[in-house]
Amino acid sequence: MRKINISDVTLKKLSEDRAVSLLFREKSAIAGCADALGADAVELPRVKNVREDSIIYKTIAKNVKRAALAIPVGFTAEDAAVAFECVKDAKSPRLQVELPVSTIQMEYTYHIKQAKMLEKIAELTAAARSLCADVEFSALDATRADEDFLIAAAKTAEENGAGIITVCDDAGASTPDQIAELVAKVKAAVKVPVYVQVSDRINMAVASAFAAIGEGADGLKCAMIGKDALIAGELSDAVSACSAQIDAEIGLNRTKIHSSVDDMLSGINHTADDADIAVSDKKKILLDSDSTLSQVAEASALLGYELSDSDIGNVYKALAQVCEKKGAVGAKEFEALIASSAMQAPSTYHFETYTTTSSNLSSSMTQITLKCDGEVICGVSAGDGPIDSAFRAIEQCVGHHYELDDYQVQSVTEGKEALGSALVRLRYNGRLYSGNGTSTDIVAASIRAYINALNKIVFEEA
Repeated sequence: MRKINISDVTLKKLSEDRAVSLLFREKSAIAGCADALGADAVELPRVKNVREDSIIYKTIAKNVKRAALAIPVGFTAEDAAVAFECVKDAKSPRLQVELPVSTIQMEYTYHIKQAKMLEKIAELTAAARSLCADVEFSALDATRADEDFLIAAAKTAEENGAGIITVCDDAGASTPDQIAELVAKVKAAVKVPVYVQVSDRINMAVASAFAAIGEGADGLKCAMIGKDALIAGELSDAVSACSAQIDAEIGLNRTKIHSSVDDMLSGINHTADDADIAVSDKKKILLDSDSTLSQVAEASALLGYELSDSDIGNVYKALAQVCEKKGAVGAKEFEALIASSAMQAPSTYHFETYTTTSSNLSSSMTQITLKCDGEVICGVSAGDGPIDSAFRAIEQCVGHHYELDDYQVQSVTEGKEALGSALVRLRYNGRLYSGNGTSTDIVAASIRAYINALNKIVFEEA
């Protein structure tokens, strides 16, 4: 029985479909879910913001344990080098040359004719092959292309190092028979594996996939969710029921796929109701000197923290001391106690200096100097205000992006020389880490709070 390779394109589909971009933890959760379910490859969207995307993709590359990690190379050799930097540390990196082969798309998107497109396919495929052993050529809008040109494009890509040829039905108006016929012609023209990306625009994605398999397709592109995509759960159910008839099988874990996808989706679909529930839960937190350890642990979990027994004990002691003077504390005060009392970590990164410029006419610019193991590290970044640019500069220093889950600031004392307290919550690998900092300079307090949370992450990782 033939094994059909599955490439998960969920991140690409959601990148195209969603008006609001995914958060880092959401992207990581999707990639991790696809890898755990048995996808043979996980595909990333193309690099749009080099600084931010490279940090996110490098982190995903280290977390994807089994599947190949594929990324589009863009339109130039320089773009290909940038893309490879994002995935080179993956277990199995793959570079994708994605170019249109239909006349309308070639002229509309790139304003070039067939001869020039063949040259571009050769150039980009060769550039990608010089960087990475695994190269895929995706013939975009293949179902509307001149068949002779599609074959020429596939052969050109193969000759220049492509190890996979993918036929894409971007228009979404082809019948299963038409998909099968196209796959058969491409299979006959090349010696490398041929993949197919079908569309569900006319509700025939599974039928088209089966037709492609019948003509020798070696792989399919599917998504856990996404507009007009071949849905992984539907494909898995269909193959399970008909594997004998089509003499093929896939590696997706059918017993886990529906529940795992539901769990993943619950983490990335945020609604107003969810926010209202979260606010309501926080309002319920009111702890005093009579509160028990179990109540402290429950309140911590309600705020999203997973604390060890030792940390809960430390927070409980700090709560008792505060309640002797204050009587009771609410959610904000309790979160500050967690930040100052839970998991006190050694100062791996030590804050030295910062310089910032800010104006209502231009972006803020901040330079941060940290010290780590005796080494001085500097980072410079622009941002939307001094706090944003400072946090981005810290990320540049440490070479990692952490999702900022929450940021709060309040005065501790009164008057124009008031002492300010900042609270920062960072999310990493599904867990929350909080840090606090105090200073008469609120930017410095915020930087200290961020580094306090960062040191906790580094300490726990070590």
